[in-house]
Amino acid sequence: MNSFRKSMKAALRGVRYAFRHERNFRIEVFIGILVVVLMFILSVNGWHVVILVVMIIWVLAMELVNTATERIVDILKPRIHPYARVIKDLMASAVLLSTMGAATIGLIVLLPYLIEFIKLIIYG
Repeated sequence: MNSFRKSMKAALRGVRYAFRHERNFRIEVFIGILVVVLMFILSVNGWHVVILVVMIIWVLAMELVNTATERIVDILKPRIHPYARVIKDLMASAVLLSTMGAATIGLIVLLPYLIEFIKLIIYG
């Protein structure tokens, strides 16, 4: 149990580091919270909730991997090797694709709920 506790502490330290030092991570956390709030307001249910939560976690995890990769590249080859920039760009691209995919899935899932919510407000 002690090793599990140590692992959890290390993981939470990593999340805290990313939150404090990575602007994009903070933005993604904020958007994730907005999506969760929207899920409650719009009464999203079933697999739609699962899909949206998985997408939020996926984007945040990709951002953490990106941050770790950038730190490793900075330690090993800080702006010396031409591949250092390529590695960072590739990781940024992975985060961008993840974010675009999550946003697309989010819109596909949430749009029908939003339309019904707006109809309810307008027509009662």
